Amino acid sequence: MSAERPDCWVLSDGKAGTENQCLGLADLVGLPYTVRRLSRRAVTDWIPAGFWTATGTLALGLAAKDADLTPPWPRLLIAAGRPSVGPALALRRAARGSTFVVQLQDPRVPPSLFDLVVPPEHDGLHGANVLPTVGALHRVTKDSRKAARTTWQARFERLPAPRIAVLIGGDSRHHRLDTAVAQRLADQVSALVKASGGSLMVTASRRTGTKSRAVIERALRGPATDFWDGNGDNPYQGILAWADAIVVTEDSVTMASEAASTGVPVFIAALEGGSAKFRRFHDTLAARGIARPLDGTWTTWTYRPLDETARIAAAVRERLAQPGG
Repeated sequence: MSAERPDCWVLSDGKAGTENQCLGLADLVGLPYTVRRLSRRAVTDWIPAGFWTATGTLALGLAAKDADLTPPWPRLLIAAGRPSVGPALALRRAARGSTFVVQLQDPRVPPSLFDLVVPPEHDGLHGANVLPTVGALHRVTKDSRKAARTTWQARFERLPAPRIAVLIGGDSRHHRLDTAVAQRLADQVSALVKASGGSLMVTASRRTGTKSRAVIERALRGPATDFWDGNGDNPYQGILAWADAIVVTEDSVTMASEAASTGVPVFIAALEGGSAKFRRFHDTLAARGIARPLDGTWTTWTYRPLDETARIAAAVRERLAQPGG
């Protein structure tokens, strides 16, 4: 007797940010899923796409040591990250049309090789089976925020409103957060909270750096500030759930996308550097009335929350319901 066919696999490069995009989509598609992770040991980065599309199951053997990519093939495959591109192509060929393959982000190969490609709009990728998104997919939903608001009530309810979330990234390929920029950011946030009469809920990332983090923490420390120190459970979703406004550094498309899903004002904090892609993304948020630059001026506004993960999930369900889907 053959094994029961699985509903959905999530194939990722193991990076938390990349995998969370897949998981966010899988959660809302609603099919039971399992995660298959490819380590950086996999020989997926340098093999031409044509090899994967031409050799099918033989090529999958190269990735099998990192993830169980053996039949029965799933009804749906959601993949993201450069190492996932080749195995996803090989699996699609091996499954002979029985697996609907969704590739998130720009795969850097022709989109027509997949059933559906979901890149960020600012990448400028187009095609008949391409569904661009404003920003990144993620796992922050109305239900997750509702649950987090209850979970973190004891921590954040005591803070005076308006509660301002401060989501700090750091150094990346295109941006820099040195101590001078950190001081400028802290000064702008201090002016914002003073003008609003509210409080701060601050979280930094590993990319923030020890010195820049110390500058920000020292400047913002006070009875009306909650600064997560990295110990214990991560209150990130609780911070979003209790926020009346959100400051997010410009280096992270994902954090800005998650902030934009809340419906509260989003202030974009400038760092050093940048790129045309990031500028296009932030211009889109501004054009939609979601975000404004952080300059220390307090103001409020409303907008329709960004819910791209739900939109793409609905599109995937629709395609799966079609004959042959």
